[in-house]
Order: sequence, then structure tokens, then C-alpha cells
Amino acid sequence: MNETTVVLKDNSANPAPLGLFAFGMTTVLLNLHNAGLYDLDSMILAMGIFYGGLAQVIAGIMEARKKNTFGFTAFLSYGFFWLTLVTLLVLPKLGWAAAITGKSLGCYLLLWGIFTFLLFLGTLRISRALQVVFATLTILFLLLAFSEFSGNKNLGMIAGGEGILCGATAIYTATATLLNDVYGKTVLPLGIKS
Repeated sequence: MNETTVVLKDNSANPAPLGLFAFGMTTVLLNLHNAGLYDLDSMILAMGIFYGGLAQVIAGIMEARKKNTFGFTAFLSYGFFWLTLVTLLVLPKLGWAAAITGKSLGCYLLLWGIFTFLLFLGTLRISRALQVVFATLTILFLLLAFSEFSGNKNLGMIAGGEGILCGATAIYTATATLLNDVYGKTVLPLGIKS
């Protein structure tokens, strides 16, 4: 009896640009607020729910199909980060929960900073571009956490500037990944590990 082996090829799209654009653009917009350029309003909340939140969750689910454990974990986690952050802000306005305090928000942000540092360790095997995204995000979470713990608004504004940089690096990484795929060559370098 002859046995036939069938090899299935995954032709699905790379979800990384979607997830990185969603993360980067939402991060830039929130941190423009943190830097003091405008108030926290419905634009940031809507971006947090739909682009930073749901788009990253979709990208994370697509990464599972690609068998990319890092992308799956990162995109789903940060998608749900945005959804929980918006929920933390909205629940008190609806009268469904007490408002968050500086201490509780500081703990929330510190835990996300620790988690991000652990993911940063994974980027050491992936690319320089992702290393920069996760390093700047770790710093952002720590700055925001210590701003909340201390009540130092100037530290929060510094975090806003650093967060704009973090979001911009994610946008660059998304653009490079997308253009390199479209053109089939390196248009923008990512510093891929060999």
C-alpha cells in the first residue's frame, strides 16, 4: 500500500502589522494626552476599545493559527490591556465600581511593566525593532506606575513623551513588516536575528 503525504501550506496573512499598528497608534494617542496636549476624551476610549483592543485581539487569534506563541501572547494580552484600561476608566462613570486610586492604578501599571519586561526577553531572539518596542514599553509602564505611586504629574508628562516614542517604534515596526512583505525584500530594516 502506498502512503501519500500531504503538506498544507499556511497562506493566511501576517497579522503582525495589524497588531503593531493598533498598538502603536493607540499608544501614541494616549500618550499625547499623558504629555498634556489634550484631555482624556471619547477619541482615546474608542481607540482603546476598537483598535488598541479588538484589533489586537483579532491579530493575536490569527497568530495562533501561525503557531506564533509570542505574537499570540503579546497581541491578545495588550488587546485586553486596552480593553481593561478603558473599563477601569468607564465603570466609575457608570456608577458600577469605585474609581481607581493612584495606588491601585500604580500596581496595575507596575504589573504590566513586569509582564512587558518578561516579553522583552523573548524579543532577544526575534528582532532589534521588537526589542526597542518592548524596551520602551517596559520603561513607559514603569514611569507611569511610579508617577501614580508618587502623584508626580511631571513624571507622568515625561512618561507621555516616552510613550509617544514607544508607539512610534511600534508604528515603524508595523510599517517595515508590511512593506517588506509587500515588496518581497527589505525596504525598512527590522534587525532580524539570523
